[in-house]
Amino acid sequence: MDKPKPEENRRKPYIIACIPAYNEEKTIAKVILKARKYVDKVIVCDDGSTDMTAEIAEALGAEVIRHERNMGYGAAIGSLFEKAREENADIMITLDADGQHNPDDIPRLLKSIVNGEADIVIGSRFLTREADIPTYRKIGIKVINWIMRAKAKKTSDTQSGYRAYSKKALQLIKPAEMGMGVSTEILLKAEQNNLKIKEVPIRIFYNVGQPSTINPLTHALDVIFSTIKQLSIRHPLMFYGIPGIISLLVALGTGLMLIHLFNATRYFSLPLAIITVGFGMAGAILCSTAIMLWILVSLIREHT
Repeated sequence: MDKPKPEENRRKPYIIACIPAYNEEKTIAKVILKARKYVDKVIVCDDGSTDMTAEIAEALGAEVIRHERNMGYGAAIGSLFEKAREENADIMITLDADGQHNPDDIPRLLKSIVNGEADIVIGSRFLTREADIPTYRKIGIKVINWIMRAKAKKTSDTQSGYRAYSKKALQLIKPAEMGMGVSTEILLKAEQNNLKIKEVPIRIFYNVGQPSTINPLTHALDVIFSTIKQLSIRHPLMFYGIPGIISLLVALGTGLMLIHLFNATRYFSLPLAIITVGFGMAGAILCSTAIMLWILVSLIREHT
């Protein structure tokens, strides 16, 4: 008897589509129905909706995780990650419930995961000439990409929520951010764990669903502050230490000028004294913060 080919021994991957949703009763049905064609199971996290989002999702056969109140996009993603681990999923796809993401792009995101080429695949809006992205979104994403440049050099769309995650990525990444900053948090944790990230082109449809209730400026600030927080925690010596040392050097320079001026003219310059004390205090605070955070982060890493 002929031995089975390696392809025949491969187990079909268990694929779950995970959809965070908040008051999306008008679009959730279409997203679920189209996604079911490409996955084994659909899970919806109803983030405190006040409409029929959860009921519609359940009626269409999706499993629904309910948040009693609206906790934020990041909280919904965190719940979906946890559920995917419980389900022992081989691949998790995340996509929005408002119809902006086309479920027909799912095979495109799955391909690199199935072939072992990547641990995370991101659907990027910037890899297609057909992208019709509102100007304010382009500016916001470019600012965030600039902040993330050191850790996401090859990522053109750090804020895309249309992603595929391998089992390895699901096990290593545990999102903690409650808001929109979860997208960059995941990328930073992926970099920390040496996960392979790949992007594929997708088309986003902005003229579907109800208008977002989140102010674009609030959204951008939430992501930017979250990203800065994540970077400061991971690299405290660089983030706080370098500005601290610069501040101490400025204080030293102005202090020497103050002393030289006083010795030469017996004139005590109050402005120089204020600058010296101010920069000296700021430098001391920043350097001590850098050292304490570095010790704390190192201890946590040793025990995880």
